[in-house]
Amino acid sequence: MKEKDIFRIQAQLLKALANEARLKIVDRLAKGECSVGELIEVIGLDPSTVSKHLALLRAHGIVRDRRDGNVVYYKLLTPCVLNFFACATQVLKERLGR
Repeated sequence: MKEKDIFRIQAQLLKALANEARLKIVDRLAKGECSVGELIEVIGLDPSTVSKHLALLRAHGIVRDRRDGNVVYYKLLTPCVLNFFACATQVLKERLGR
């Protein structure tokens, strides 16, 4: 893979994370697998909107789903994205002088 392709793909991945609701989903899934219903409660958005966010995260390989009967559960597939959270928090702290 060419370097320019890597940067393009990384930019797409960062765009997938660049949304408050999706960041909340990733943060919740960092604590463990949970159902779509629980994510709807945590995020506070309607089911179709949460499903769209989950589909985008799944398409980028950030989360994985599994079905148990009528319930769909999601799991964080790439916990390394939490390093991004830590880095973003550090940038904010330095920017705010804390």
